[in-house]
Amino acid sequence: MSPSDADSLKDTVEVSMRDVSQRGVPAEPSPAVCFDFGAASHVGLRRPNNEDHYAIVQRTRARKILMTNIEMGGLALPDDDAYAMIVADGMGGSQSGEVASELVLRIGWELAGAAPFWVMKYTPRLIEKVRERVAAYGRQIQQELRDYADADPRLSGMGTTWTCVYVMGSDAIIAHVGDSRACLFRDGALHKLTRDHTFAQAMKDLGVSEQQSAQYKHLLINSFGTQSEDVKIDVDHLSLEDGDRLLVCSDGLTDMVSDDDIAATLAGVNSAQAACDALIDRALQNGGKDNVTVIVADCRAASDLDSRRPA
Repeated sequence: MSPSDADSLKDTVEVSMRDVSQRGVPAEPSPAVCFDFGAASHVGLRRPNNEDHYAIVQRTRARKILMTNIEMGGLALPDDDAYAMIVADGMGGSQSGEVASELVLRIGWELAGAAPFWVMKYTPRLIEKVRERVAAYGRQIQQELRDYADADPRLSGMGTTWTCVYVMGSDAIIAHVGDSRACLFRDGALHKLTRDHTFAQAMKDLGVSEQQSAQYKHLLINSFGTQSEDVKIDVDHLSLEDGDRLLVCSDGLTDMVSDDDIAATLAGVNSAQAACDALIDRALQNGGKDNVTVIVADCRAASDLDSRRPA
């Protein structure tokens, strides 16, 4: 890790912790929510191997009172849970693309595991600190991928997308590189939470028609890998509501299934895993030209879930 990246990570931790202690104002607690997760990945019908990788990670901060003279009535210390949902879609050849997408998850796992401070409660003032930390992680991931490629010429040209949704209670932080996507299904409508980092999208932003730009939709202008000089990670925040459904997927889904069809499929199944399986089936029915990977998370108010449980 370069000195600048190390300083960025160090500063993020120190400032965040100091802000809380100096102000003496506790973060507003997020409403109690529960999540139901599903995930699936398929090689598709035309590719020889699967270059997609995914992960759903749970982070728990537990607190236990070992000794106290405080009356315990009304003193609740619930565990804090956070979840990360990640999809990476590799490119650069059958071997190198598969390696790149796996490496970006493994390196991110190691960096996050070594961090002395995890964001477990969201506050508006934290978002810039999160952006700083994610940018520092991104530079380290990029350097690690380059180092692997330098050590093994077979990996020259490898690259990968990376899309992560990190949820803490009713708050979600979306971090994104490339053209895998994160979407929100709410009240029967599908909303994109990420912007494709493709030449086609850049052309459309300049007013070029969909028809003219379509041929460039797989030409990435921002991704992890040996062909990229600088990687820009988009970071945004989303407030979740009871009944929301989060979707994280590779372009093997969105290239094969229209937004309207994705929305109809999500509306037609109850469980998160059934939604994943149904979406992959739709992609395969429509040709399955690429690997397809899908993660779905259902957000429910904890009180709502409790009321549905049988006595």
